[in-house]
Amino acid sequence: MSAEIQESGNKKGGKTKQKKMTVRVDFTPMVDMNMLLITFFMLCTSLSKPQTMEISMPSNDKNITEDQQTKIKASTAITLLLDGKDKIFYYDGEPKYNDYSSLKETNYSADGLRAMLLGRNQAAMAKVKELKEKKLNMQISEADYLDKVSEIKNGKDTPVVIIKATDDATYKNLIDALDEMQICNIGKYVITDIVAGDKFLLKNFETKGSLSNSTAN
Repeated sequence: MSAEIQESGNKKGGKTKQKKMTVRVDFTPMVDMNMLLITFFMLCTSLSKPQTMEISMPSNDKNITEDQQTKIKASTAITLLLDGKDKIFYYDGEPKYNDYSSLKETNYSADGLRAMLLGRNQAAMAKVKELKEKKLNMQISEADYLDKVSEIKNGKDTPVVIIKATDDATYKNLIDALDEMQICNIGKYVITDIVAGDKFLLKNFETKGSLSNSTAN
């Protein structure tokens, strides 16, 4: 960038006129500088990559009969119902739409949903913790660690979590629930649409639950 100052002045009759100064700034080099800065930031700034979340489904073991598969799914299944106002409910096994007391309410805190999932997945969590210690002690490689963890998380006795959200639930509620799947090492979970029976169960829980509380008081 350069600047030129031009001065002009003349004297007539011994009188001196005021000097006039003309300033011209050349911005041509700024174009090259901007291009260099753009190139610099493009090369030095890491492009954000989309974050992906692995969702594993229960394996289809052909050696297990359909009746046995149903019993296994019922014994290990946990259905989460995400509702409005950051409310979350769950029930175990097969749904009992005629029994609202089968539905339990929890929250997204560490003492709520996380504590419940950790309690159901204690055996897998203990095995994963043991593998972490072996990896830290360089007894197993990173690849072996990931393979063994995946095998543990997809074991037959590990929980199968079914996540359903009402229209009043927020996107944040769903993300919070998925985060807990990772924290609690839940390897088998699925997001599916909520059905009319679940909505009926929620409605009865809120209605009859409030009536029970008012009667008790």
